[in-house]
Amino acid sequence: MKIRILTLGLLYLLSFQAFPQNLKALVGGTLIDGFGGTPIRNSVIIVEGERIKAVGQVGSLAIPAGAEVISTEGMSVLPGLWDMHVHLMLNGHSDYTHWDSTYIDVFESVIMPSSAHQLLMAGVTSARDLGAPLEASINVRERINRGEIPGPTIYVSGPFIQKAPYPGTEAFRWGVNGAADARAKVKKLIDAGVDVIKLIDQDQMTLEEAKAVVDEAHKYGKMVVGHSHRPDEIRIGLQIGVDNFEHTGLSSAPEYPEDIMRMMKERAAKMNLGPLFWTPTVEGLFNYEYVRDNPEKLDDTSWHLGLPDSIIRDIRASLRFPGRMSYFQLTPVRKPTLDRKFAQLKESGVVMLVGTDSGIPMKFHSQSTWNELDVWVNHFGMDPLLTIKAATYWPAVAMKVDKDYGTISEGKYADIIAVRGDVLRYINLLQDVDLVMKHGRKVK
Repeated sequence: MKIRILTLGLLYLLSFQAFPQNLKALVGGTLIDGFGGTPIRNSVIIVEGERIKAVGQVGSLAIPAGAEVISTEGMSVLPGLWDMHVHLMLNGHSDYTHWDSTYIDVFESVIMPSSAHQLLMAGVTSARDLGAPLEASINVRERINRGEIPGPTIYVSGPFIQKAPYPGTEAFRWGVNGAADARAKVKKLIDAGVDVIKLIDQDQMTLEEAKAVVDEAHKYGKMVVGHSHRPDEIRIGLQIGVDNFEHTGLSSAPEYPEDIMRMMKERAAKMNLGPLFWTPTVEGLFNYEYVRDNPEKLDDTSWHLGLPDSIIRDIRASLRFPGRMSYFQLTPVRKPTLDRKFAQLKESGVVMLVGTDSGIPMKFHSQSTWNELDVWVNHFGMDPLLTIKAATYWPAVAMKVDKDYGTISEGKYADIIAVRGDVLRYINLLQDVDLVMKHGRKVK
């Protein structure tokens, strides 16, 4: 009798494993898997629990009995997007000084969770947050990981490392005084659990200080993300081994100087070091004049998600005169340089990543990412498949999590989005994502 009971119990367990209740099948859509190859028509994606179990096509991959079938007919299906440069502590307000002094005490409890939720609803299932108070950064990331609040998988830098913080920004900008202090500040961030180190104003540091930042980060396997606003920020960054540069930079100068291009090409040729990554963040610059002259998009209520009425009113009031913002006055002079600089980056051999600077004035987390992809494709002429790859596959590689993220393939987390229509022909369909799945759970 005992043997019979054990046998029946074993059969029950085997049947449960064969037909688990947490199976889902996404069926019928055109799959853009993130690798950059030919899309798979009439796709089938089997999700078991948090991960992707199998990928195939209707007629060749059977749908397991008991699976929840999710129709993606007529839809483009792709990996959840990454945004590699967001600021969760910002949400579009035009006055940084006012924002920081008024809301820093609710960054962790209100502002950052709101920003994260907006990103997730926009189809961004992974994001890199570059600059915020340390404790708030870690706590928000962990609350998302525990499922307590909705948001993408977040990778945080905590405070910037720079020569000297600007007045009133000491909570999220840390200055360094000497190489030993630089190493100590980086070690403090790493001990607290940051994912990357954010370095700015490296041209204002001594070479020893700047090199100490990078060396200490690399000692513990952390990548260094560096600003590229000024020529010497790039020159020094390349010299000391910065892994990923941000922005197009160089203000209104028409192009990157020849010596910088030579250094970039030389670094890109060093295969043993891996790719040199670059996040151009062009959307804010490129679209400013359009938003200034067509401000209706500022009334889109998607950016209200998670914010109390008082903060919504404050943000809206700060955007009353888009054409008067000092933040953007040089932008019309800088915008014409973007074509050449973007082309130079492509020519240099760097691997470009989609990131937006989301949260800066008039740029909301609910809108920024799709706008970046739209500018890459419809203005700069980037192949839509490669643009999607720059927002899925390559970010996961850069963050060294490509075993788990970045593509729709067997064994990876089921971070999947879908939009009705052909996203390769109309990339701006991403402004209204129909389905968002994170770690196998439908969140939209």
